[in-house]
Amino acid sequence: MREEAHSVLREDPVMAGLVDRHDPYAERDWDEYERLCITIINQQLSTASAAAVRERVFDVLEGDVTPASVLAADEAALRDAGLSRSKVEYIRNAANAFRENDYTKRGLASSSDDEVVDLLTDIKGIGAWTARMYLMFVLERPDVLPLGDLAVRRGIERLYADGDELTRAEMREIAEPWRPYRSVATRYIWAEYESE
Repeated sequence: MREEAHSVLREDPVMAGLVDRHDPYAERDWDEYERLCITIINQQLSTASAAAVRERVFDVLEGDVTPASVLAADEAALRDAGLSRSKVEYIRNAANAFRENDYTKRGLASSSDDEVVDLLTDIKGIGAWTARMYLMFVLERPDVLPLGDLAVRRGIERLYADGDELTRAEMREIAEPWRPYRSVATRYIWAEYESE
């Protein structure tokens, strides 16, 4: 899929430059629940802060990030690692949801993107942004454009409008030629944004 995506994205000269400069697929593969925890940790934090908190939380869990280990973990230790009281609640809500339902790639294979967002946002602490990250990073859905993400919006503005503010409608128009690989394009926008 990536080669096909690159051939589509290279038709946009700005995106072609990003494809040449970055490899946004260097991150290790996480399982579904681990990735959801990472996304919850990342909520409203800078990339560097989120990475530091994630490392400390995963240390508390001794690298075994599962619904069972999160539910068994000492709340004070998770808080000391940098999670707010609400984020401890959110990763535990997600743990309970994962024990009750199949949110794996296979389990959600027949669900549309909108259905997945609806299912996930029923879990307290998971909003539309987190659900879209799950679509992109866990389910590997190819055509997600998460304009609720500040870095994506700022990245598009820097790359396509010299930093001037754009409306979401204008951003969607810019992203139209990236279809059906807007998820892949988004990864390149993040990579560029984080490299500056």
